[in-house]
Order: sequence, then structure tokens, then C-alpha cells
Amino acid sequence: MSDLTSALLERSTVCELCGADDGLDAVLVLPTDGEDADRAVLACTTCRDGLEDPAAASAHFRCLTGSIWSETGAVQVLSWRLLHQLRSETWAADALDGAWLDDDRRRWAEDDGLGDVVVTKDSNGTVLEEGDSVTLIKDLDVKGANFTAKRGTMVKNIHLTGNADLVEGRVGGSVIVLRTEFLKRQG
Repeated sequence: MSDLTSALLERSTVCELCGADDGLDAVLVLPTDGEDADRAVLACTTCRDGLEDPAAASAHFRCLTGSIWSETGAVQVLSWRLLHQLRSETWAADALDGAWLDDDRRRWAEDDGLGDVVVTKDSNGTVLEEGDSVTLIKDLDVKGANFTAKRGTMVKNIHLTGNADLVEGRVGGSVIVLRTEFLKRQG
């Protein structure tokens, strides 16, 4: 057993994501400079395996609707990242809509340490951030959904996609991808 796993076992005796009590080991939450318990999560084998392909473990990861509210920063950040990857699932999108991370944890969650941060801007050049509200500046035909998102429609709690030209938001009960050139940030 590693020193990091031992330190995490002092914090919790169960998987900090799902509550299982077997096959526990440490998972580092990047970016990190080393093995620091504040930057790690104690996770069971099922959760660790699910990190490789969250969509395949979607049913198991419904547990994230609870762990997103953890007081432990690393648990909250890893839960947010997994929910963000699963956001096409209604339950995951709903959990993200209701989740709140302070500014430092939000920046950590958005910075996986693997690349440059993408800056997303609205039609006026205003920087958009995760969770912002935007208004449509043009009627948009939604392909595959047979409806038109009308000009002036407010889209709350947008999700950044990693592509500077696209965001996701809920319009008419559906999560859709929106081009930033047709959006104006509110507030």
C-alpha cells in the first residue's frame, strides 16, 4: 500500500465517489506536483476502471450526484469532470446544473493539466465561463429536434466544450450545442 493510499484511508474508509469499501486505491486529480492527499481521491476498482471510459460506466457513475457535494476538493473536482464527460445523460446534466464549485475549484476542474485553456467568447467578444447565462441573438433551427430556438431565448448554466466556437446549453428541455457567434452573455 502506498503512502498516499494510507493517507487517504485516514480521511475515508470507503470509495469517496461511490461508497464501496473494497479494492480501494489512490487516484491523483491533475494537475499536481506530486503525491498530495489534497490532490487525490480514494476510489474503488469499479470507479478507477470507469475513469478510462466514463460512458461505459454511466450507470455506476450515478453516484456522482452525491459526491459532487463532497467537502473534499479533489472529490468534488473529479466528480465535476466525470459529470461533465457524461453531460449528454439527462441525470448528469441535471447534476451539473445544480452543482456549485467555488472559483478555485472550478478553475482546477477545468484545468486537467493536459493542455492549454481554451478561451470561449460570445458574439461581442465577451469571455464566456462555465455556468454563464447567454441569450440567443438569432432564431436557430435545431437540427434533429424539429424546433426553432427563438431570438431572445435565455440559456442558463452553459457548459464549455473545449472548442472556442461551441457551448452546450439546455433549450426547450434538450441539451444542444450552440455556436458562440449567435450568443450574447448576460450580466
